[in-house]
Amino acid sequence: MTATADDRQAELTAAGLDGQNRHTLGRMLGTGSIGYAEEGDDGVMRATVTIPEDQLMFDPGILIFPHGGEIELTLINDDKNTHCALLPNNGDPKIIWMVNHSKGTARLNLDGPGAYYYGSTTGNDEGRGLTAVLVMGGEVPDSAKLDRPPQPRP
Repeated sequence: MTATADDRQAELTAAGLDGQNRHTLGRMLGTGSIGYAEEGDDGVMRATVTIPEDQLMFDPGILIFPHGGEIELTLINDDKNTHCALLPNNGDPKIIWMVNHSKGTARLNLDGPGAYYYGSTTGNDEGRGLTAVLVMGGEVPDSAKLDRPPQPRP
């Protein structure tokens, strides 16, 4: 079943991502579905993203995490073409190359709230829509806060 524009808008609204919110400064990407990471007993948040055959998209396109921290992200390439993912990470970014019908896993650390975009850098995949976002909830760590009075939030 394919989601309609109204279904997608309702999902964005329910997730709090349809406008300014505590995670990002503006609206999120306009493609793909929304997924939620699961936090394990070890404190690592895990999620799986798939590239469906002949769709040139990450599914889910928006992946929501309850807070910053350690992430284990599994990417599955169900497509007939080779893709890669240039993934955000504190320090150096991570790259996963995926030949057709393969998968890879990356361990990432994203310790601050916000939106972290990633995409496939092979060919013109990003320009053709193979982009997605990891949305980290939570608060900024005390060590990263500016010394200023509290600011109003939208």
